[in-house]
Amino acid sequence: MEPLLEVKNITKRFGGLTAVDNMDMEVFPGEVVGLLGDNGAGKSTLIKVISGVYHADAGTIFFEGKEVRIDNPMHALRIGIETLYQDLALAENLNVYANIFLGREKLKRFLGLINVLDHDYMLNESKKVLDRLEIEVPSLKNQIRTLSGGQRQAVAISRSIYWNAKFLIMDEPTAALGVAEQKNVLDLVKTLSSQGVPVIIISHQLHDVFSVATRLVIMRRGKKVAERITKDTTTDEIVGLIVGSLPGDYGDVNDGAKETAQVDKETGLVDEGQEGKQ
Repeated sequence: MEPLLEVKNITKRFGGLTAVDNMDMEVFPGEVVGLLGDNGAGKSTLIKVISGVYHADAGTIFFEGKEVRIDNPMHALRIGIETLYQDLALAENLNVYANIFLGREKLKRFLGLINVLDHDYMLNESKKVLDRLEIEVPSLKNQIRTLSGGQRQAVAISRSIYWNAKFLIMDEPTAALGVAEQKNVLDLVKTLSSQGVPVIIISHQLHDVFSVATRLVIMRRGKKVAERITKDTTTDEIVGLIVGSLPGDYGDVNDGAKETAQVDKETGLVDEGQEGKQ
């Protein structure tokens, strides 16, 4: 099976800082990949290169088996790459179906003279995509501001799928959500995977990533240091790879400082620190 997305030797520099250094990664249809690393590891820069926000200084991106140069975020959307950031880019004063069609509203002729919004069409089409993804919201006519955090995530994902997203990148999708809402969002990721839509998920909540991802890619200081099959590893090993207390698979990127970390057993969050720090 060919990967849907493949990045080869991607490098991105900002002046003298190399934010992403010679990065390789593949994502296959229906696969959920966890992209993990500490703050400053290069995760966000990498996804911004993939989504067209930044241009790589070196390296190649392949999508659907073809080499592509992604010029900007709109180009990424056109070829089917959608990135969902924490703010979700929803209009809180509009209802659910208006957000799904935001910027691409369906119009109809009124009295054969003027164009008006076709509310019935947008409502029915929105119902179809929510049903497909097994998403429940109180009413598609409710304003976004009345929905919970998890329901807002679901609306943003529904919008992506309706407009033919072939590949999703989700940045901290469960941040600031309650336990029940986190489960709903993670269940939705599993539904996308079962329908053949691959997902890259970035999160500091390792338990969430372990519950949905089949493969983990770990970055540190701009480099890929390791790759693991989720069922064959543990949170302790992943934390060690993230902070450098365990050696990576592609050479040492540490600067000599010994670091330790532990996973909070309640939240799954990484708690980092240096040896000897009080």
